[in-house]
Amino acid sequence: MLDILLTVVGLLALMVAALSRWVQRAPVSAPLLALVAGVVVGPRMLNLVDLPTVVEGHEELHEFSRLLLAISVMAVALRYGFREMRASVRSVALLMTTAMAAMAVVTTLVSAAALGVGLGAAALLGAALCPTDPVLASSVVSGEPAEKSVPTRTRLLLSLESGANDGLALPLVVAAIAIAGPLSGSEALLESLWQVLGGTALGLVTGWLGGRTLSGAEKYRTMQSGPLLVYTLLLALLVLGASGLLGVDGVLAVFVAGLAFNATSSWEDRRDENKIDEAVNRFIVLPLFVALGAMIPWREWGELGWWRGLLLVLGVLLLRRLPVLLALKRPLSLTWRDALFLGWFGPIGVSALFYLTMEAHRLGVDPAVMAAGTLVVVASTLTHGVTTAPGLALYRRMGGRPRDGTSARR
Repeated sequence: MLDILLTVVGLLALMVAALSRWVQRAPVSAPLLALVAGVVVGPRMLNLVDLPTVVEGHEELHEFSRLLLAISVMAVALRYGFREMRASVRSVALLMTTAMAAMAVVTTLVSAAALGVGLGAAALLGAALCPTDPVLASSVVSGEPAEKSVPTRTRLLLSLESGANDGLALPLVVAAIAIAGPLSGSEALLESLWQVLGGTALGLVTGWLGGRTLSGAEKYRTMQSGPLLVYTLLLALLVLGASGLLGVDGVLAVFVAGLAFNATSSWEDRRDENKIDEAVNRFIVLPLFVALGAMIPWREWGELGWWRGLLLVLGVLLLRRLPVLLALKRPLSLTWRDALFLGWFGPIGVSALFYLTMEAHRLGVDPAVMAAGTLVVVASTLTHGVTTAPGLALYRRMGGRPRDGTSARR
């Protein structure tokens, strides 16, 4: 079975690499192609691989998504120059607090109304589905079509939001676990404080030390030349492992470490390296989405009821984010075009899988929650995958050239 998965992933990766320019301009995305490939080789069609469903194999999926998120948020933290990011702190903070909390509340209400579940299950879905996924969002903010169509600030806001809220959504998830399970309010508060503050401190220290160590190694020529990607990847793995040992928010710690590393090095010197990082990220996501396609819980989806599932998907995709960003248009200093763009392109993907499987580990699997959550993830992968290229083209037609007249390569 492993050989079949490796063959499928390898063939898909080669196809995406050979047709990369076409994929960027076509109404498809690499994760969507991987998801479809997983469905084809899975038990519902060719039955070439016999993986457990996400309901049964949630522990393995959790570890896989955790590793992928760490690599992705490190790339996000290094995508732009530190000075550019520092200028957007206020807007990102607003997205991290007001917008994310609002998205969690809206998703909770939509889940309760569409599925008829109790507050605990609805809160678990609201918390898990609220963060914007950095893996799926990368196709909207990186690559030639995005850089030619969308201003740097707009892409930067979506990048930083998707990187930061994957870690900062943890307090919302812990609060939902407290609502749905035996965790008390004070225990949830203490755990959230430790996870967030501990993860931030760990990321700052390791990122700064990593940056200073690399600078010293380059200065004294104790390090052989090679792609910086290897160094930052090892740094991400170090922080992720240390966070697990300390019991702090690992995804947030890796993102903060990337920011601290970014602040201690020159972005101009890393310009070409960043292109390599983005290319690697496009391929490293493929195995997870192939596995997800083969692990879809079809029976549990059917038990939701097709009309309840449809209401949930439509409600989450249309109400979770778009009205919130439109309401925050003025505080975020966005044009209508940018508010609509950011409001629509807030995909739900790997981060949602990470938190859904975390909730299952903490509370035991609720088949309805897992089925509903994965249904929204697959729907978002499909919907945002087919609308990325047309959305970028429409954005370009609505306003001509980007307002700042530049791309990320400034």
